[in-house]
Amino acid sequence: MRPNIFDIATKELSQDAFITWLLQFADDKYQSANPLLNKCGKTFVTQLIQKQILDFNEPISKVEAGRQWENIDVWAEVNDKYLIIIEDKTYTGQREGQLAKYKSTAEKWCINNNYEKPICIYLKTGNESQNSLSQVQQQGYSIFSRVDFINLLTQFKDTSNNIFTDFYERLTRIEKSNNEFENKLIKDWNGNDWQGFFQFLEKQIPIINWNYVNNPNGGFWNAVLNWDYWGDYPAYLQLEEGKLCFKVSTDPEEVELPEDMTRGEVRNQLHDLIITKANEFGLNNIRRPDRFGSGNYMTVTVVDRENWLGADNETLDKETVVKTLTDYLTFLRDIIK
Repeated sequence: MRPNIFDIATKELSQDAFITWLLQFADDKYQSANPLLNKCGKTFVTQLIQKQILDFNEPISKVEAGRQWENIDVWAEVNDKYLIIIEDKTYTGQREGQLAKYKSTAEKWCINNNYEKPICIYLKTGNESQNSLSQVQQQGYSIFSRVDFINLLTQFKDTSNNIFTDFYERLTRIEKSNNEFENKLIKDWNGNDWQGFFQFLEKQIPIINWNYVNNPNGGFWNAVLNWDYWGDYPAYLQLEEGKLCFKVSTDPEEVELPEDMTRGEVRNQLHDLIITKANEFGLNNIRRPDRFGSGNYMTVTVVDRENWLGADNETLDKETVVKTLTDYLTFLRDIIK
């Protein structure tokens, strides 16, 4: 073990610097400086371009790369023909309008300089829901993921360069921690485990979205499993780390409450419906929450962690959990029709 520079310099700017450094190494003039890094850089450039030009196989000879051009995190000119722009993200997501703005800027530059259409990349080394990444792709960007990066760097891990090694080791540690939920006691789960679990879950059943909710009580990881309607009101299941919550929305941006109806009355009516039907179907683990809220998004009933995910000293049973959640989704949708 030794100090790792990327454990100290954890900001996106540090990652921007590494990406730019590796892209610059792809230029032919650095081949003698470090042949392995030069080859890695060329492979990196090729893989980025192949994200949008699938049959790309041109030799990489000339690469100029830099940071913060027109607020674009990283850019690279390749072979006097291609422009790559990279929006680099660790744990944050896109800001409204930024990707479209960067793409437009790059397109205009390419037209003015007789380049091909820009290669737009969203490079993500942290975690983000598939729903969020799909929105990125809809804007013309391709995803270069942490796994993509690890697979690339693994091919060249024998380089003796400490900067390269530090970055590679940090990425592999992040990926390892992201998958430890599979064998870890449920009582020991932390934020990394919930992210890994949600990534697993969204591959098994459709999920609306998952993310971190920051609140005065310390925040939590949550996943919204569905968004169906009970009359005029969205009724949905939400995983709030340990609890499986049946919820209802009375957000004024989504519904308009009748003048003779309060939020509390909506909440109570759905609570009574779920409890009644749960008793009929023998779903005895659905219970009243410890307290009722009265905000825009209200929990009406809950299922405790041990009754849907597992007990403290158990490890995850994937198949059982997926079936349990699917059954609860089916139950909710059936009773609100």
